[in-house]
Amino acid sequence: MSPRRLLFVALLAACPPVVARAAPVAEVIASHVARFNAMEDEGVVNAVPNAASADWLQANVPAFTCADAEVEEIYWFRWWSLRKHLKRDEASGRWVFTEFITKPRPISSALGHHLMELRWLREQGFADDYVQYWLHGSNSRPQPHLHKYSQWLAYAVWQRALVTGDMKGAGALLDDLVSDYRAWEKENGRPDGLFWQYDVRDAMEESISGGRKVKNVRPTISCYMAGNAAAIAALARAAGRTDVADEFAAKAARLRRLVLDTLWDPERAFFTSRTEALERIPVREAIGFIPWYFHLPEPGRGYEVAWKQLTDEHGFKAPAGLTTAERRDPTFRTRGIRTCEWDGAVWPFATAQTLTALANVLRDYPQDAVTARDYFAAFMTYVRSQRYDGRPYIGEYLDEKTGEWIMGANPRSRFYNHSTFADLLIADLIGLRPRADNVVEVAPLLPADAWAWFRLERVRYHGHELALEWDRDGRRFGIRGFRLFVDGQLAASAPSLTPLTASLPAP
Repeated sequence: MSPRRLLFVALLAACPPVVARAAPVAEVIASHVARFNAMEDEGVVNAVPNAASADWLQANVPAFTCADAEVEEIYWFRWWSLRKHLKRDEASGRWVFTEFITKPRPISSALGHHLMELRWLREQGFADDYVQYWLHGSNSRPQPHLHKYSQWLAYAVWQRALVTGDMKGAGALLDDLVSDYRAWEKENGRPDGLFWQYDVRDAMEESISGGRKVKNVRPTISCYMAGNAAAIAALARAAGRTDVADEFAAKAARLRRLVLDTLWDPERAFFTSRTEALERIPVREAIGFIPWYFHLPEPGRGYEVAWKQLTDEHGFKAPAGLTTAERRDPTFRTRGIRTCEWDGAVWPFATAQTLTALANVLRDYPQDAVTARDYFAAFMTYVRSQRYDGRPYIGEYLDEKTGEWIMGANPRSRFYNHSTFADLLIADLIGLRPRADNVVEVAPLLPADAWAWFRLERVRYHGHELALEWDRDGRRFGIRGFRLFVDGQLAASAPSLTPLTASLPAP
């Protein structure tokens, strides 16, 4: 290199980067909301009308901006859409979140998803009321329709407490959650310790493995109950109730062993359903990934080979998303149309479960079946799928090849509150991993070359304010690297997108 060229390079390196001005949070929200409000006729108005949605988002939602305009748009759209489902239940007077925007009351099929998403709201009073609605909202007793669908309520309550830090509030629900678990044991427990469920009561109608009237042993409900038992044990331990902690830790351990010993199909190298007589059902479905949602498989035992099916185009990978059944199955997509089929079409409900499970695998299981780039590719397909007629949209389910929403613009299907998005972005892609102790842990799955920058801020965590900022070349925020702020103060940093940890200030 010539002396003149060397001097030019040196001068260039010494010059500070041109820093782009970051728009204020209120300005970002207003811009997105104006576009969302203009794109629809407001057919249903619940507690917060479109005209007040910007103020509600400003008060309640962690702020996120990034170099990918589509990801940022869908992030704000999903919160804007979720807000539409907030209403007062007339009978109990509680705040609740509906699943169908046209229905008058909540249903429990996506309750676990709701609480995992709601745990990131800055104001937790809405979620407090929502839990109380289910556990005490029917003449101070649980709602009669709480068990109409399988769900992971206790697990989601615990996971929410890991974000809010309110162990006392979660512990106050302990007796209710114990009673709820015992009710499930009576209703759907089997003498062998596993659980059964009709696929329709898993909110997964017309599956390739079951039916609306067969009592199959499915990875769904048995894994949910193992996660619930482990969460109850953790809550009891935090509350100093060792008798309850020991009892439910034993239940969780036994159910975990039963899932691994009974539902793992070594021939298919996958977790599969069984009949009521425990006969193998020789099909792979996305529910076979659910054990990792609750960290049930033992690391180092070879179970992670199942995840090779995620990136196999004969398995679960399709142009428009992750299918709910393996594409090689001869009965794939053969059960009709528009009757809530789970025989292969892409359901955001299942996609959200699978992505959460995948994040756990990537962080906590030594394996060579999948990578963080596989997670990012699946996440981005999920982002791109959330459009209808060129506009942001979230519905029930979609065609795996074309991305067409199968229920179209059906009013029942619009704004379908049946999955997570913000939780996937915050906890998994950016990597804020909630913990019970006084440590903030961040382990991003975002590839360093994916986005030039992002900023997540106004995250309320254990009573503190967190912000995370990535700037690959220093042109957005003036400093290269990955930085964690606690209460406005720099707490940890790294030159690349690598894990960060920091201790929270003492109360």
